[in-house]
Order: sequence, then C-alpha cells, then structure tokens
Amino acid sequence: MLFDSHAHYNDEKFNADRDELLASMHENNVGLIMNSCSSLGEIEDIFAICEKYPFVYASVGIHPHEVENLTENDMLTLKEYAKNPKIKAIGEIGLDYHYDFSPRETQKKWFARQAETAKELNMPVIIHDREAHKDCMDILRACDIRETGGVFHCYAGSAEMAREILDWGMYIAFGGTLTFKNSVRPAEVAKYVPLDRIVIETDCPYLTPEPHRGKRNSSLYIHYVAERLAEIKGVTAEEIENATFENAKKCFKITEGEAAL
Repeated sequence: MLFDSHAHYNDEKFNADRDELLASMHENNVGLIMNSCSSLGEIEDIFAICEKYPFVYASVGIHPHEVENLTENDMLTLKEYAKNPKIKAIGEIGLDYHYDFSPRETQKKWFARQAETAKELNMPVIIHDREAHKDCMDILRACDIRETGGVFHCYAGSAEMAREILDWGMYIAFGGTLTFKNSVRPAEVAKYVPLDRIVIETDCPYLTPEPHRGKRNSSLYIHYVAERLAEIKGVTAEEIENATFENAKKCFKITEGEAAL
C-alpha cells in the first residue's frame, strides 16, 4: 500500500467528487493519507474528512501565506485542535518568499512560534520552504527541531542542505516535481537521500505528476512518484512503496493498530 504523506482534500477543487474519490483509495493501493492544514479555518472540514475516512490523518498549522493576522490566541486554538487523536503533526508551517503573501518578518515570527509549539506538544512538523532556504534553516536550528522531527514537504533544496536535515532526524518528501522532464535537482537529491528517510506525496490537488501534468492531482497518481523514485534508486516500485509507507508511519508516529483501521 502507498502512503500519500501530503494532500489537501478539503480543497474546493474536490467538492464535486471528494467522497467518491476517497472511497476508491484502498482498491487503488492507497492505504494512508496525511491531509495537511493551511489555516485554522480549514480544520473543521478536515476533521470531518478524518472522521468519515479512518485512513486519513491530518496536521494542524498555519501556512506562511496565512500568518499576517495571527495572534497568541490562535496558538492556543492550534493547541486545542492538536488534542484530536487524528492530528499527527504541526503544519504545514514555514516560509514562502516566492509569493510573499505575508511580510517576511511576520512569516519568520510565526514560523518560529509554531515550531516552538510543536516542541511543546512533542509533535513532528511539516515544513513548507519555498525560496527561503537560509532563513528556514536558521529558524529550525535556533529552535533545535531535532527534538520533534518531521518532514520537509516538496523538498526543493540541495543535497548539502538535505544532509543537515537528515542529521536532525527528519524526512525528505518528494512529489510530482520528481517526475517532471526538467527536474534535475530533485532527482539528484533523491539519489543522495537514503531510502529509509524518504516519504512520497502528491500535494494534491496541486503538482500533478507526469503524464497527467496540468490536470487536478489526487492520491491516485502517487504511484507515478513511487515509480520514478524506483528508477532513480535502482530498486523496484514495490520496495519504494513498502519503505515509504513505513517511513511515513514513523514520521507521524502512527501505530500499527491505527494503520490497520
């Protein structure tokens, strides 16, 4: 079975067929899904999905696009939501200097604050890092993220940066970009990162892999990521499937009993 370690099934792009799609996952070899949160306003919809589908877990956190008007009360709300047993991580949190929808200093403040909250809760983090490698790494070093662990979602950094992330005990996630024809660096990094520290994801409905690029993404396409990773690693797709499934369970502290639901 495959584990899609980063999806957004609460997104409106799934409104027309969300239930039909999720109901088809097991027959299409998708065993577990981590639904990542971007704002506190999404969490009730995410909880509803998790309740209906036992194989869907979730994170709670505020994406860098959404942090401009955050307050300390929001951190208290985040902590309350994190008590739900289906919440397995704090995220996605981080920095996004590509769009700069929130001021950079504000992004850094609330990234650090949420990382510290994850430490308080002893929960792994899901990191969003877009064109902000240095500041992102500086913040994670300062808060000593090795105490919580977690995953770098849609990894776009270098192998050298990955080395330090691996030293922290974290995982590296690869998604649809790994399949793109011009995707040189992700392939180089995927070759470098040990298989026991890799997870795979879709980030659906975004970042659809080849050969469906341009269409809406879903977990039904995650096997393309596994197959491309198998080519890079020189192993079978089944080995990738088994390893990344177990890695994601470890990353998010999902027990055997929970995974069997």
